[in-house]
Amino acid sequence: MSFPIDDRVLALAGIAQALQQVRRIAETGHSENAIVRTAMDSVMRIDASSPGAVYGSPMQVEAGLRLLRDYFRNQGKDDLLPRLALTVMQLERRFVREDATVNKVTAGIERAAARAQELGDSSHPDVLSALGSLYADTISQLKPKIMVQGNPHYLGQAAVVSEIRALLLAAVRSAVLWRQLGGSYLDFLFSRKTMLEAIERRLR
Repeated sequence: MSFPIDDRVLALAGIAQALQQVRRIAETGHSENAIVRTAMDSVMRIDASSPGAVYGSPMQVEAGLRLLRDYFRNQGKDDLLPRLALTVMQLERRFVREDATVNKVTAGIERAAARAQELGDSSHPDVLSALGSLYADTISQLKPKIMVQGNPHYLGQAAVVSEIRALLLAAVRSAVLWRQLGGSYLDFLFSRKTMLEAIERRLR
């Protein structure tokens, strides 16, 4: 089944903006709550009706689309972000082949979603802690390992580590969506212009 490239760039934007928050919180100890909430919601919307609905609406990943636009124009300001994204995509390939891990993650997400509904906030610290622990116990055990660089002061704080892990789970979820929509590494070799045009359409 073929999907429009406009949908695929939404999934890439989901990866980009989740990882940008990983980089931000690792360096500063702070994140943008609205973007974190979008990321957590995307994890829990397993049965969303469309790629846009995974994130609530396409414009919920506007920050990620802008990051992608800068990347495809060779204007990216964070050299570590593309490398982090590549590792996430490699990890996603391993993850989807591990049925037991997929089942464990799915069950854990359902529990976290129920807790988020009780609290009325998918970015509540209790939810981030649950999703962070889920990531640590499952996907984090697979290779390649994702190494997050940042300020040791913040990386030594349990709440920061939980939020980083929860955001990495969200990035992997978007990577799964990207593959489901027909995305592949060949896109970056042969479809850069087409993807940039799709990103610019989305940002109009």
